[in-house]
This record gives sequence, structure tokens and C-alpha cells, in this order.
Amino acid sequence: MTKIDIGRNDPCPCGSGKKYKKCCLGREKTGPAETTNAEVFENLKEALEGQSFPSMEEAQAFAEGFMRQSNQAVVDDFHGLSPEQVFRILNFPFASPQLVSFPDRLETSPAAPIMTLFNLLAEAIGDQGLKPTAKGNLPRKFCREAALAYWGEETYRDNTQFGGINKEDDFFELHVTRLVAELAGLIRKYKGKFILSRDCRALLAEEGRPGLFPRLFKAYVDQYNWGYGDGYSEIHFIQRSFIFTLYLLSRYGNDWRPQAFYEDCFLQAFPMVLDEVEPDTVFTPEQEVRSCYSLRALKRFAGFLGLVTVEQVQTEQAYERNYRVIKLPLLDEAIRFRLGG
Repeated sequence: MTKIDIGRNDPCPCGSGKKYKKCCLGREKTGPAETTNAEVFENLKEALEGQSFPSMEEAQAFAEGFMRQSNQAVVDDFHGLSPEQVFRILNFPFASPQLVSFPDRLETSPAAPIMTLFNLLAEAIGDQGLKPTAKGNLPRKFCREAALAYWGEETYRDNTQFGGINKEDDFFELHVTRLVAELAGLIRKYKGKFILSRDCRALLAEEGRPGLFPRLFKAYVDQYNWGYGDGYSEIHFIQRSFIFTLYLLSRYGNDWRPQAFYEDCFLQAFPMVLDEVEPDTVFTPEQEVRSCYSLRALKRFAGFLGLVTVEQVQTEQAYERNYRVIKLPLLDEAIRFRLGG
């Protein structure tokens, strides 16, 4: 009878085909994405204690079956998802069509802040192009005109009462739109001007605005750095888990819910994210992660891309910023889930 004792160079019991030392050994140190697999592996070791098998092959089969069953079981902390599903959406977000897919073209013209700003930018570029500043940014005159069109007169006055728009960075939403559009290959600089790329013109001619949103969406989640300019710790995992956030919004977003609800869900699923933040004298790691998550995932991602409405809630304390969130039709049109219950 064989008592299983896994060596560093033995095949990993998880069934990956890799050696144990290059797979699950030490996985608990790799961060929040692999935390659940590490826990499953600890459970496997407990299940193997005191067991003996006629052969190593049967021991391996037992281990593989245990890991497979554990990884496919729904976990409450993942809100109806299994560890296997979470692993896929974290590591292969655009290569897991059995779980989630993203249409190349929408059925309707998307109503999203990023699309509103891109449309203004594309119209300004037109056929003649748009000359950048000496630093390579959008011209001040256009930034001011775009801000007025985007915000309206009253909000424009409120937003500029302590300082006008003198450069592209002063209108952050437009600045982000320009960066994302360049990352998406929709605009570029040519002979000293911003121009619409050949791909962009082809998409506009063949599919119209509904064909542009998927390109902007993918560039925003896959190439743009969500932490750009917000002053928080890096916390890359907030961006890496974008599909999990969208899954939560799709599952629970039919009703208004406070931002704290989604913060709770995120931390419940991935508590190890707190280890990415160094404590300071003002905020605890949990406070920073919560605030960072609401800003990056809810306001600047889901809200800016028109997938949800993020609305400020009045509080007794003027300095507090609390929000409530509800999903918009674009979420179900742009992201098609085959996840959970």
C-alpha cells in the first residue's frame, strides 16, 4: 500500500501537469488571486493524512478528483462562483467565452461618458486633424469647449470656480479618454496632428458608434492604468478583478445599493488585497482599499464607461462622500455572463 508523500519534483496533485515545485508549492505566497487554491490544497493535505493507496497512480487519481471537485464547488465568498471560475476570469478575462464574452459590436449606440467625450474628440479631429500643444496634449480651446459641452454651463461654472481649464490635464475625464483612445488604436499623431486612425474610420463607416465602444472598453481594462493620477497605493488587483466587479454589478445592480455593499463583497472575496497596502497614521489598509475600490472600480470604471449610475448621497457631514449604485442597460449588452446563479 502506498502512502502519498508529494516531493518537489512529483506531478502536482491539482492535475495541471506541472511539477509540484512549479505549481501549488508556495502558492499561498503569490497573492489574493491564488488564496482559495492554496486553501483547497491545505484541505487536500488533510484529506490525505492517514490514507494509503495500492499505487501512486491511484493516489494521484484521488488527489486530482479532490482538487477538481473542490475547485468546481460554489463558494459563498465568491457570490455564486467557484474557485475555478474565479481563476479563469482573473487570469483569462478575454479567453473564457464559456464564462463571459464581449460582443464586438453593440446593438444600440452606447450612452456612456467616455463615448460622449470620444465623440467630441472625433468631431474636433474631423478630416483635417487637430494640432496638439507643444507638450503633445489637446489644445486648450478645444478642452474648454469640450468641458462646456460635456458638463453644461452651470456645472462648468462650479467646476472651474477655483481654477479654469488651461490644459488637458485640468479636464481629467477628457485626458483619460484621449489616452484610452490612443491605446485602443482609434486616434494617433501623424505629421504633427491628432488624426483618426484607419481602423477608427473603418469602424465608423461599417458599424458606427456601436463598433467603437468594445475597443475603448478593452483598452480601458487591459492597457490603461487605473491607478493613474489618483494618489492611492498601486493595488493592481482591483483592475485585475474587473470582471468580478462587473459580475457583482450584474447580479445585484437591479436595485440601488450603497458603495459599501460592493466594497464588502470585494473584500469578502479577496481579503488578502489588504496586504498590498502599507498602514499609515491616517487610514487603515481597509479604509484605503475601500476608498480606492469605490473610486477606481465603481466611479472611474463602471460609471465612466456607462455601465452603472453612481450617484452621490447627501450626508450630515459635508466632507463625507457616500454614493449609491445601480446598473444601466449597457452593462448587460456589453458584457454577457454565463456565470453563477
